[in-house]
Amino acid sequence: MEHKSANEMDALTAMPTNGHQAYFPGPAPREEPGETGSVAHLELVRCIERLHRRYLDLFRVDLMRIGADDLSPAQVMMLFTIGPDDLSVRDLIDRGYYLGSNASYNLKRLVEAGYVERSASPRDRRSARIRLSEKGRRLCELVRSVDEGYHRLVVRDDTELRELEVTFRTLRRIEHTWTDALRSGEARIA
Repeated sequence: MEHKSANEMDALTAMPTNGHQAYFPGPAPREEPGETGSVAHLELVRCIERLHRRYLDLFRVDLMRIGADDLSPAQVMMLFTIGPDDLSVRDLIDRGYYLGSNASYNLKRLVEAGYVERSASPRDRRSARIRLSEKGRRLCELVRSVDEGYHRLVVRDDTELRELEVTFRTLRRIEHTWTDALRSGEARIA
């Protein structure tokens, strides 16, 4: 039997198994900040990705519970991106950072299911305007009440509320930093 070094064993155990564990060469990223309190950038990004996936899983279950299982969580989030406004498809894509084909598919599904109304622009008949239908507005209200339950899971006292506010501001700052880096061309590795 061949013997493997500790590093080789760590690398093997980090291999993907049914999509549950991502593989990164080298030492496995920490789940918690090190003794110095620093968090590596990659660890933060992986945590955000896992958080997003868990939220979508939780949200998908609640969509089934409230009878909106004809939509994906991403399609419901698109309803919130549209909000109370009457806007063009281009505005929707810009607001939600969607890819064109992805937005077109999801928007088509929302229109077919009756959550969004689509009409030709009065100024330019080639351009479409979209807005939430009554069904879409009702679903958004239901989702807001579900979201209040999620909020209560995360925020149980004033200290946790302050921590959540700080976390939100920090994530927004990182988002702006990454956006600025892309715009200015500073998004280079090494």
